[in-house]
Amino acid sequence: MTAESALFMEEDQEQPRVLLVDDDEVNLLLTSIALRDRGFAITESSSGEQALQMMSDWLPDVVVLDAVMPGLDGFATCQELRQMPGYESVPVLMLTGLDDEASITRAYEAGATDFFVKSTQWSLLAGRLRYLLRASRTRHELERSKAKLARAQDLARMGSFDWRKGQGDLAFSVEGLRVFGLGANDALGLRHLLRMVQVEERQGFIRILHEVLDHGTILCNDIQVGLADGRRRILHIEAEPEFNELANLIGYTGIVQDVTDRRVAEDKIKHLANFDTLTGLPNRRQIFWRSERAIEHAKRLNHGVALLQVGLDRFKIINENLGHHAGDELLIEVSRRLRNCVRHSEQVLESSVDLGGQRVHRTLEAVGRLGADEFVVLLPEVANEREAMETARVILDALREPMMVSGQECFITASVGVAVFPSHGLNVADLLRNADVAMDLAKSQGRNTAQLHDPQLASKGRVRLDLDTALHKALERNELVLHYQPKIDVRTNRMVGAEALMRWQRNGTLVPPGDFIPLAEATGLINQMSLWAIDEAARQADEWQKKFGFDASIAVNLPSRLFEQDDLVEKIEAILLARGVSPRAIELEITETGLMKDLQGVVPSLHRLNQLGTEISIDDFGTGYSSLAYLTTLPISELKIDRSFVRDLGDTPQSSAVVSAIIALARALGLRVIAEGVEKASQMEVLYNLGCHICQGFLYARPMPPADVERWLQDTQSTQSLPRIGALGGEPPTQLVGTLR
Repeated sequence: MTAESALFMEEDQEQPRVLLVDDDEVNLLLTSIALRDRGFAITESSSGEQALQMMSDWLPDVVVLDAVMPGLDGFATCQELRQMPGYESVPVLMLTGLDDEASITRAYEAGATDFFVKSTQWSLLAGRLRYLLRASRTRHELERSKAKLARAQDLARMGSFDWRKGQGDLAFSVEGLRVFGLGANDALGLRHLLRMVQVEERQGFIRILHEVLDHGTILCNDIQVGLADGRRRILHIEAEPEFNELANLIGYTGIVQDVTDRRVAEDKIKHLANFDTLTGLPNRRQIFWRSERAIEHAKRLNHGVALLQVGLDRFKIINENLGHHAGDELLIEVSRRLRNCVRHSEQVLESSVDLGGQRVHRTLEAVGRLGADEFVVLLPEVANEREAMETARVILDALREPMMVSGQECFITASVGVAVFPSHGLNVADLLRNADVAMDLAKSQGRNTAQLHDPQLASKGRVRLDLDTALHKALERNELVLHYQPKIDVRTNRMVGAEALMRWQRNGTLVPPGDFIPLAEATGLINQMSLWAIDEAARQADEWQKKFGFDASIAVNLPSRLFEQDDLVEKIEAILLARGVSPRAIELEITETGLMKDLQGVVPSLHRLNQLGTEISIDDFGTGYSSLAYLTTLPISELKIDRSFVRDLGDTPQSSAVVSAIIALARALGLRVIAEGVEKASQMEVLYNLGCHICQGFLYARPMPPADVERWLQDTQSTQSLPRIGALGGEPPTQLVGTLR
């Protein structure tokens, strides 16, 4: 193989297939050998008829025809070849011994791609064939690209056009005519196009065309046109100017595209992005934007802006009893009534409304839906807070009227929170937050009312939020500690147990339990914190047992929601095993109110804990609504008399009567009874006389850290300073539990 053919083979990995047609066997043989040596795959034919028969089921890359042959000559063969499907663009090289102009013209008229005068210059022939193949490939690529472009333009509903200055009208491509609903043979002039433009837009479009032509600038515009079949479409037109070498405008080249579907989709997306799908009201994004614009105008025109947050009361009841479909009906009716209470604007507003001192900002007024059962009302201009509150009262009155939902008459009320710029916030975020806080206050005050924002409430809310955030990290930072308050048997002055009370040591100070315990219960952290308290109390019981023989129990308060955990008993058992303490080392206290809140859910766990060996105590007994029938079957060991009854002992006979009844009940059930909150010796004496011998309170000791408990034990043992029943003939005090090492 020659270097020439090798180079060609690098350009084309497959050998080009050549059909060589010549009636001269010698010339056919020589030409075949020469072309094969130069990298071509040759198929030979000795006549035009044979060549046409071969090509009926085979397609070569190039055909080389001898012009002069008996029967069908090269010219006739080429003509018939061009009539065959698929052979319209196959390269045909006509070989002729004639170099006269008439033969050359006849070859081209017959459909030949090129001609070549017969000679022995085989390299020249091979080069001509390679050129034809390259040109054919290039043409095929161009045709494919053109077809793809036409297809893409059809899919995009796009076409092109040209306009030449001083040379007539617009010239549209076939695809461009289709955009206007016209066929390939139709014509579309500028006047006809302008008549298709909607009347209300026509003069403006003509003015734009004049400005573009006068300045030689780019045209980019959307127009609405009416097609011949009555359809209205939105067309996007772009055109760029063309200039000659002297920088003179000579014409425009551009495209026209049907963007109707895109504009409809954009409008739909815009609506979805700005309006609630159920009620059709502006959503949070749109209301936020309108509120920002309203505040901008308020700053310039020196008036107020009000945001009213409206929350439906007990909407959940409608959903649960009548279904979500009924709830949707109710929300739609509420949105309709709220619209009627203000000058509601449905317009999608996105661009800045900045028209000087005009009152166009009033078009911003609207009702929006924040989500679920909460709405917001924007009043872009109010004179004072009283005016905003008056609108809130109108809303409340409108919502009080009965509504028909799923064929049933329903009554719904709302709670409204009101925040006014600039008194209650200088930006939208602050106003929305403060309106929300005011709405929550309205709900907490009984609902069905309106509440103006109170700045003091906002500061309390921020403190609560900071506390909530810090509480989530208190456990991992080891900020929680247990303080212990001793339980004293007044007959012997002996410590017979202790209650573990949780404390939070934050930034070197103790956070009052009343501040963080309710927060922990609200956030669900109380479960994790309670399990930690059991573990820490077990560890402390083990440490005291080793130090001074502590053999009593430490009581830990458990919230009722902790019993919702199916594996609570297993977790407590695992803690006791890990700490190596007896189940009786820990006593679990549950309040009477918490017990009765979910008695059926709590009782099974109480029985399992009792079987484990852990004692159960009912705390704050007498403050709830216990069922004595259940009390007789509960696996409890102790009742704790609430401090509210102990506080008035010795002062009012009623308190003594209640305490006496609790003690008698405990004795009848075989339960221990303990009084908490004992602060005076007189209270201790009354309790002793009534038969309660175990007390807990400030009279003996406050809740203390573990180290202070040890010192307290040592001090009270050495000085025997605890209050005792001396005047009532009680037994003399004995040593406290164990002996300090």
